[in-house]
Amino acid sequence: KRKSVRGCIVGHDISVLNLVITQIGEKVIPGLTDDSVPRRLGPKRANNIRKLFNLTKEDDVRKYVIHRKFTSKKGVETRKAPKIQRLVTPLMLQRKRARKAEKLNSVLRNKEDAAAYKKIVAQRLAEQREARRSLISKRRSTRKSQKLAADAN
Repeated sequence: KRKSVRGCIVGHDISVLNLVITQIGEKVIPGLTDDSVPRRLGPKRANNIRKLFNLTKEDDVRKYVIHRKFTSKKGVETRKAPKIQRLVTPLMLQRKRARKAEKLNSVLRNKEDAAAYKKIVAQRLAEQREARRSLISKRRSTRKSQKLAADAN
């Protein structure tokens, strides 16, 4: 049997068609467009909750989370709500400050280490220069003494 969607012929090998209603016409289709089904879950992300309820950054998002009430197997009525993601908490801010301080300390430590290394390198160079000077002066003095000895003979 041919299946058709609004006059368009669809392949006969397709068993199911998933369709979305984009616009409701004049007549109501019973069981389809006559009743509205609310969304089961509310937003989980903090900014999406703010957007839904037109909240400012100062408002507490936790008060506006959509809860779901149900009775448990024991007969106790309980409420379930999603864990809010991307919520700025004091702990998050503390961790952010700690990361920033760690970066700053690392930069300072690196500067100190570089300065200490430069100092050691300069000291070693000075020692090498001094050793070279003393070696050259030793050679000169031995040459002088040899020259003097040769002149004396």
